[in-house]
Amino acid sequence: MFASLLEAAKNSPLRTPFTKVQCDTPAKGSGPVVGRQIQAAATPDNGDSCEFGSTKYFALCSIGGVLSCGTTHTFVVPLDLVKCRLQVDQAKYKNLFHGFKVTVAEEGMRGLAKGWAPTLYGYSAQGLCKFGFYEVFKVYYANLLGEENAYLYRTWLYLAASASAEFFADIALAPFEAAKVKIQTSPGFASTMRAAMPKIMKEEGIAGFYKGLVPLWMRQIPYTMMKFACFEKTVELLYKHVVPKPRSECSKGEQLVVTFAAGYIAGVFCAIVSHPADVVVSKLNQAKGSTALQVAKSLGFMGMWNGLTPRIIMIGTLTALQWFIYDGVKVALALPRPPPPEMPASLKAKLEAKAQ
Repeated sequence: MFASLLEAAKNSPLRTPFTKVQCDTPAKGSGPVVGRQIQAAATPDNGDSCEFGSTKYFALCSIGGVLSCGTTHTFVVPLDLVKCRLQVDQAKYKNLFHGFKVTVAEEGMRGLAKGWAPTLYGYSAQGLCKFGFYEVFKVYYANLLGEENAYLYRTWLYLAASASAEFFADIALAPFEAAKVKIQTSPGFASTMRAAMPKIMKEEGIAGFYKGLVPLWMRQIPYTMMKFACFEKTVELLYKHVVPKPRSECSKGEQLVVTFAAGYIAGVFCAIVSHPADVVVSKLNQAKGSTALQVAKSLGFMGMWNGLTPRIIMIGTLTALQWFIYDGVKVALALPRPPPPEMPASLKAKLEAKAQ
């Protein structure tokens, strides 16, 4: 399947924001390829290190995903730990600051780092699939839709591509997420990933690593759909209505500031949309033998919003940093970065003809 995705990206004749940057080598003395449009990259001085839509492009995007997700999630482990404990034991951990106070009092400052290893490995694997496959599916679906439809229905394209990518990303994340939540919310279970994963295997078998996969999909797929679609649209709107000049005239630093701002806005919406499922995942991995439906019923509607404030802070910061790092990696590696979508000339002509 992935070979066909790459081939579709490579041979796409479409001139959209998702189109591969490709030059056909002309015969001696001939001019440019008729009808082929070469998109401007954000690094014109040094040139692009690869072609948009090539295997190398997708591989380097995956590396950007590893760096953006693995590092940022590990950075906020203390906040994530307290958030998870708020979700599963509201009586003991009354609020964010009280949760930090109780954790430090009982386990010391080192206790705030519990679960860092499965977080680092799990979210690095997730980031690889999330960002890498998003770029693949975005190109593939754009090719299926065609140039005009890819522009008209671009928000649906972002939603479909991100949902497809997250489906695979969560399969990679699930075993590490199970270990992380056990370490953080089950006192005495294990304090390290090396101890937790064999113990889960011994007590629950391979199913113990994936019992939270469905609620993880319920949490992460809406989160990622919002994360990517909201980010893409926010960037488009910021350049259109807020930034006083076109992106092509902005410096790389200015572009990264816009990326960070759009990422934070997207992160706030992500946190709200995915929070109930996040609470269920935390409680489910703590309560052995329970199902997602049983956990949801026991929590009730209000119970599924426990820990929302720290999660908004965490996810907003996380999402902004992830997009900043991911876009920064693209700049550092001189990857093609297509500008915000513009209406195709053919669609403009149709609209003008209809208006006359």
